[in-house]
Amino acid sequence: MGQSGKSWEKRLSGETDELAIDFVESLSYDKRLYKYDIAGSIAHAQMLCDQKMITKAEFAEIKNGLFEISEEIASGKFKFDKAQEDIHMAIEAALIKKIGDAGKKLHTGRSRNDQVATDARLWMRDEIELLRTRITLLQKALVKLATKYTNSPMPAYTHLQRAQPIVIAGYLLSFVEQFQRDHIRLGNCSDLLNVSPLGSGAVAGSTIPLDRESTARQLGFKGIMRNSMDGVSDRDFCAEFIFDCSLIATHLSRLAEDFIIYSSSEFSFVTIDDKYCTSSSMMPQKRNPDMLELIRGKTGSVYGSLVAMLTILKGTPSTYNRDMQEDKIHVFNAADTVSASVDMAAAIVSNMKFNTKHIAAGLDEGFLDATALAEYLVKKGVPFREAHGVVGGLVAGCEDKNCKLGDVPLKEFQAACRVIEDDVYDSLGAGNVTRQYLSAGAVGPEQAAEEVIYWKEQLKKR
Repeated sequence: MGQSGKSWEKRLSGETDELAIDFVESLSYDKRLYKYDIAGSIAHAQMLCDQKMITKAEFAEIKNGLFEISEEIASGKFKFDKAQEDIHMAIEAALIKKIGDAGKKLHTGRSRNDQVATDARLWMRDEIELLRTRITLLQKALVKLATKYTNSPMPAYTHLQRAQPIVIAGYLLSFVEQFQRDHIRLGNCSDLLNVSPLGSGAVAGSTIPLDRESTARQLGFKGIMRNSMDGVSDRDFCAEFIFDCSLIATHLSRLAEDFIIYSSSEFSFVTIDDKYCTSSSMMPQKRNPDMLELIRGKTGSVYGSLVAMLTILKGTPSTYNRDMQEDKIHVFNAADTVSASVDMAAAIVSNMKFNTKHIAAGLDEGFLDATALAEYLVKKGVPFREAHGVVGGLVAGCEDKNCKLGDVPLKEFQAACRVIEDDVYDSLGAGNVTRQYLSAGAVGPEQAAEEVIYWKEQLKKR
């Protein structure tokens, strides 16, 4: 294609290899940054005008030209040329073609190094708010579902073995808590990244009197990065964002895993709406929770992005290196995957139901009331370790007789421990146990009802 027409490559000679063009370009994926690149360019041009580096007329030409380019990209009329490598140079080339010499002044005091760092922060700041909104909608769906089941008991599991009875609402609200931490983490990430690298130049700043505080204010940053070397090379916020996405994916995967298990014939605790299931190409009876399985499976892709991002960062010397071009692939992948998964999870939760009659029918299997019986003895003055042993013996006896703790006659209870009285039966049976939970944060009906009210109020404030 002849010698490169790019002004920044006049130092080089000879033809540009087509293979190299394909290898080096990022336009195929970073064009989604175009709005932020244009916003950053307008702020930079305004500052150059204020600093008398360009005239008001030139600023007007630049601003109007950039607005036109934005409209062309949004409408699909803009022709992207991979030879321009990235969205920054694609827009600048189009601007120069559109307005001439004024467009050539836009890059004064600026490098693609600080330009891309600025664009990435602007994009991520918006993306985080969108993702936090999605998380809020999922939380609201979980709270709404929990509202229906504040008095409906189910088994809680540890080691995937029946442990203690809880109410279904308490189980659902446990995920609201997990997603709340995700919401907070994303907010912290947004706060930390909200400083402007624009004006850092290629690495050392500029001999031109740039007003970095001005561009920071225009773009809504809370301040500027204080060191130009760090300004162009910092991608900690990318790693932190992907880590936050990874934890969101973790929580989604655990939720999906539960629902997959609970929807199986062996459990039949929940029914997933047909809209979010598929059948089998061979077995006509099948009703597979494929959407949940994909949520679980996509977690691996997000983890992969995190490892890739960390690997890029640990291998680069100071300061900017072209390796960093790859950051956007992994950031975009994590954002897109998690956003889609959160939306799907919210849809599934909004259209599912718990099979309370089926759950209740088998609720007293597995001695879910054993811990409550031990605590009953503690309240009668028996040391916990001794109470633990007494109840363990009673459970073993019930297993031999194929009966429940609630079936044990009072005389047998008293033979095992003399402090047991008639009121012991108030502490037996899953329903009774859930109503006796007293500690803050417990998952009984009273606590669950209070937490539903709390979360409705908290989520309403957003």
